[in-house]
Amino acid sequence: MNRRELLLAALRNETVDEIPWVPFVGCHGAYLQGITAEEYFKSTEKLVKGAHLAYEKYDPHGLPAFFDLQVEAEALGCEVEYAPENPPSVKSHPLAVNGELDQMRLPTPDDGRFPIVLSAISEIVQTLGDKIAIYGLITGPFTLALHLRGTNIFYDMLDDPDYVHELLAFCAEVGQHVSTMYADAGVDVIAVVDPMTSQISSADFEKFVSPYATRIFDTVRSLGKLSSFFVCGNAKNNIEAMCQCRPDNVSIDENIPLDYVKEICNRYGISFGGNIKLTLSILFGTVTDCIRDAMNCMHIGGNQGFVLAPGCDLPFDSPEENIKAIAAVVHGDVTEASVDVDVLEGVEVDLPDYANEQQVIVDVITLDSASCAPCQYMVEAVTRNVEQFSDRVIVREHKIKDKESVVLMKMLGVSNIPTTVIDGAVRFVSLIPDEQSLRRELEVAISRKTNR
Repeated sequence: MNRRELLLAALRNETVDEIPWVPFVGCHGAYLQGITAEEYFKSTEKLVKGAHLAYEKYDPHGLPAFFDLQVEAEALGCEVEYAPENPPSVKSHPLAVNGELDQMRLPTPDDGRFPIVLSAISEIVQTLGDKIAIYGLITGPFTLALHLRGTNIFYDMLDDPDYVHELLAFCAEVGQHVSTMYADAGVDVIAVVDPMTSQISSADFEKFVSPYATRIFDTVRSLGKLSSFFVCGNAKNNIEAMCQCRPDNVSIDENIPLDYVKEICNRYGISFGGNIKLTLSILFGTVTDCIRDAMNCMHIGGNQGFVLAPGCDLPFDSPEENIKAIAAVVHGDVTEASVDVDVLEGVEVDLPDYANEQQVIVDVITLDSASCAPCQYMVEAVTRNVEQFSDRVIVREHKIKDKESVVLMKMLGVSNIPTTVIDGAVRFVSLIPDEQSLRRELEVAISRKTNR
């Protein structure tokens, strides 16, 4: 088997001689070229060059042609904001006000950035597709629905579930349509990336996500392609429901224990992938940290149906030597190093004296709200809902792309992202707070300060 064949075999849950690995290169492809992420995501030529550089440097078995969950949203009328070191983020929601779905139509290959993306996929497949497997990433139905409707969708799930089903049916149709476009361009794997599903319960997942995700996976299967269901955040309770949607593979991040995912996926005969730590290992860690993390994941994953990968797309300025070290482990070129290094050693953070501060302090711990959809929508929900309290409440985002934020996260006892902490107490873990729950928590915190 060459590397492409080996990865496809693992995705089919077969036993392979070498554990395949897929570095999810997104905006990191811009970093490799010394350009901004905006330049990268707007250029076929630069997307192709990023894939080639990643192939040459990181010895992968597969690569995504691109990693951008805003392509469909932009083509459907969402305003997006570009950034120098992150993927674009959605800034407007065309269905936020009236929710009229009759204004929506399926995107065509000529809409938005689809001409750029489709051309890039075709060229990457032509030049690398005989050596490695190429992934085409589509936005999952729930995340796309949230891009179109905004956080109103969480109220709709309670007040107007019929509308939510109608919206998700449209988003599933978009997913089926885009899957067909990417399959025609030559990808081997369609990955349905739906990070916002980590923000809902397993009951809501089965009610609002499963029927529509299943339609997409059925379409991918009919196209003769393999599929992956990609989720990030604390979605542990939804893993079994994800398997029941009949993807070929489930891919997760460091928020979910890999051995747990292996157990569930084995039960359904589905392959699984993950979950090298993005920040503590790849971004901030040493070569030793990355080697140990990769070896631990490989030990748990084993040689049947496991794909080694980071939990999401690589941070923009991830050190190349760290990623190369992971590749070396995969190909048997190194053994575990013996040096213990604490990547957070010497990083000091002073926590506020929450009890004696005049204002209530809301700390939102994120990966980065500019690049992580669940983080973005949690920050937006918190910021919008604290406005009614005027200057009695302040909101601070802590992006764990900074070492100081990682230390703060540990000091506050936060283990999952995104998480909202109120006056030092963890309150909303991987769950966007609704207005009533957040207001109730803030009123209690304000009352404590008023009555002290």
